[in-house]
Amino acid sequence: MKLKVVLLLCVLSLSNGFAQKGKLASADKKFDNLAYIDAIEIYKKVAEKGHKSVDLFQKLGNSYYFNANLLEANKWYGELFSLGQEVEPEYYFRYAQTLKSVGDYKKADEYLTKFSQKTASDNRAKIFNDNKDYLSEIKKNSGRQKIEDAGINSEYSDYGGAFYKENFIFTSARDTSGLAVVKHKWTNASFYNLYSATVSSEGYLINPEPLNKKVNSKFNESSAVFTKDGNTMYFTRNNYTNGKQKTDASKTTLLKLYKASKEGVDQWGNVVELPFNSNEYSCAHPALSPDDKTLYFASNMPGSVGQSDIFKVAINSDGTFGTPESLGGGINTEARETFPFVTDENEIFFASDGQLGLGGLDVFSVKVYEDGTMSKVFNVGSPVNSSQDDFAYLIDSKTKFGFFSSNRQGGKGNDDIYKFVEQIPLPYNCKQIVSGVIADEETKEVLANAKVTLFDEDMNVISEMIANEKGEYRFENLECEKTYFVRAESKDYETVETSVVTGSAPGETTARLPITKRVKKVGVGSDLAKAFDIKIIYFDLDKSNIRPDASLQLEKILQVMKQYPTMKVDVRSHTDCRQTAKYNLALSDKRAKSTIAWLVKNGIAADRLTGKGYGESQLVNDCGCEPTNESKCYEEEHQANRRSEFIITAM
Repeated sequence: MKLKVVLLLCVLSLSNGFAQKGKLASADKKFDNLAYIDAIEIYKKVAEKGHKSVDLFQKLGNSYYFNANLLEANKWYGELFSLGQEVEPEYYFRYAQTLKSVGDYKKADEYLTKFSQKTASDNRAKIFNDNKDYLSEIKKNSGRQKIEDAGINSEYSDYGGAFYKENFIFTSARDTSGLAVVKHKWTNASFYNLYSATVSSEGYLINPEPLNKKVNSKFNESSAVFTKDGNTMYFTRNNYTNGKQKTDASKTTLLKLYKASKEGVDQWGNVVELPFNSNEYSCAHPALSPDDKTLYFASNMPGSVGQSDIFKVAINSDGTFGTPESLGGGINTEARETFPFVTDENEIFFASDGQLGLGGLDVFSVKVYEDGTMSKVFNVGSPVNSSQDDFAYLIDSKTKFGFFSSNRQGGKGNDDIYKFVEQIPLPYNCKQIVSGVIADEETKEVLANAKVTLFDEDMNVISEMIANEKGEYRFENLECEKTYFVRAESKDYETVETSVVTGSAPGETTARLPITKRVKKVGVGSDLAKAFDIKIIYFDLDKSNIRPDASLQLEKILQVMKQYPTMKVDVRSHTDCRQTAKYNLALSDKRAKSTIAWLVKNGIAADRLTGKGYGESQLVNDCGCEPTNESKCYEEEHQANRRSEFIITAM
């Protein structure tokens, strides 16, 4: 991918006093002017003569990185880190990206970890820390498409695209004028123009022809999109209007968005730039919402967090435009988000190298729901995504037929267009329900009118409701495979909260909320362990000494017995069936006696305490092991049998 995102770059100055100073100064000038191809040749010659420096290897790496040659960038970023000197955190991220391009995902994750440690507030670091198992997620999303060469690719760069009637409008660096070819110093390729190709009945692209000259200029044009009536086109062009080229403060010609109107059969005119463009930042790669009322695009305008972000702007009924808005931190990162595309079902596809991917730009997608909220970001997986740049994804949501662009190995040019058929849709339409019943933990009596609140994983309130007369609550339209928290509140009861992870398929997930009374009435025969929700007093394996976490639980029993000086308690210890019955009986008895000893040591008279171990003789379920000492029960079932009881024998 060459000129897909021409944006402001952070260029570091070079200061040195080496013998190659003259050559480096010349290369720096070319680098600062974005003439990366020329700069690479000079930098390489200097490096080949043994010159090493952080600045040299950074610029060599960057020259390849910004030309999407991640394999060569990997080589020079590797040299950079081999110097063992401190570099900016951004280089840890770029090196990780290039490591993915050579398939070294383990080392890439090591550098992403270092990057996230150095820049914890960076969106990319947050996304990585929250999704360490992202490769498994990508694998799960993979295999949904069947891809093929689109049939239109040349030895030059061909990319992007939009549907227009029966045609496909794409961008190409091929030259069909027969005149002398003017090349761009950034890429060493011809300037880009828009072309139209026919889509054959088999879905291949045939018969490419340039769009008319009122759209194609002597500079770059790319990334067109058309309104549904076919009368308006939005497209990207260098800052060139009415025959005049304009630049930013550093004399760089950036990108702007333009609008053209239909003039006759497939002719376009009345080309005007959009009002939110600027000479000081780029706007590029337009996309339209299903109703043609919102324009999406990529830009590094003020308000961006990265090299390019996805923005949207309202198209008013009178043809004016609203104020551009960023799509926000869920999508945009400090790297590149670009090439948006919106389907008729309000799915936004975009390319990013800041979200977690397989290397270079990957294609991602989010679903925009009717209430304006969005699903989580999905990596669409392979075969669309590869270890190189993959971008400009578009799909017909009805036929599931579409195209995307890539500079992966095996293509014909720098970038190539591939066609695909989506066979399995992404799971963002997966919706879950979280439901349950609020009931007294001890009496099992349902609690009508309890307040139930649903939170997201960051503890932001999503919804609140009152349980019905049956104690039932129900939260609908939730995302699959996502963590939520449910909180229940009721008069005279302790507030209780639990986490719940929704399932991976459409359905219903139950959140259990064992709610208990604030004031617990106890009497002879009551179990203090149940009153204080003490499941078990934990001991180390095969031991009977009191652990620190066990003493915390025993402190509750201690305080009650001090509050009621005439209370007497029988301490009973139980085990599950795994081990011999003789062993379990002896071990549980030692644990009961250790529990009593702890309470006596902390001030309870010995004559107020009795107790013994019961081993596996009083199981609460059918998880016995005798005579084989084996059981097919689950761990949770065995856990129910490993319990401590504190039965009140006198008040």
